[in-house]
Amino acid sequence: MRLMTASKTLATAALALALTACAGTTRVHQSTSLQADAAWAIAPLANHSETPLAGEKARGMLVTSLAREGIASPRIVPRKTPVNPLAINDDVDQQEALSWAQQHGVRYLVTGAVEEWHYKAGLDGEPAVGMTLQVVDVSSGNLLWSGSGARGGWGFSTLSGEANDLLDDLVDDIALAQ
Repeated sequence: MRLMTASKTLATAALALALTACAGTTRVHQSTSLQADAAWAIAPLANHSETPLAGEKARGMLVTSLAREGIASPRIVPRKTPVNPLAINDDVDQQEALSWAQQHGVRYLVTGAVEEWHYKAGLDGEPAVGMTLQVVDVSSGNLLWSGSGARGGWGFSTLSGEANDLLDDLVDDIALAQ
């Protein structure tokens, strides 16, 4: 009897542990296939997390994720104002990025936000990351694609590794015409 109870407890604990490392991504909207060989740019990502410069860190990783999908040499939209690591950068940064992209012949602008970027409190300190990305048609300002996701890792995982995996999952979900 004790052996059965111990087995059930062990199975329940294993299931709970497996669920804590789950990831989820959701594609919200895609109107058409996007051209991988068009001019792409990446706007500053808003930082809604409590971690300073999380948006800047994610934007650096996003360049690699886009290149992995065949979007060669996306341009980085420069900031007009210095980065305030505690600010939530939303509408002003996005409008400035859209204006910059229009002036520089960019077709698609990647925008978004980092919602979560930290190690959870506790003995294992598992990484947790959450992000939203959007692709905007620069000429019209219309939203062409939007996706969001979150990942949590095991105690031996790194935050940057989980962030890279999440960005790869999100970018992989963009339908590209080659």
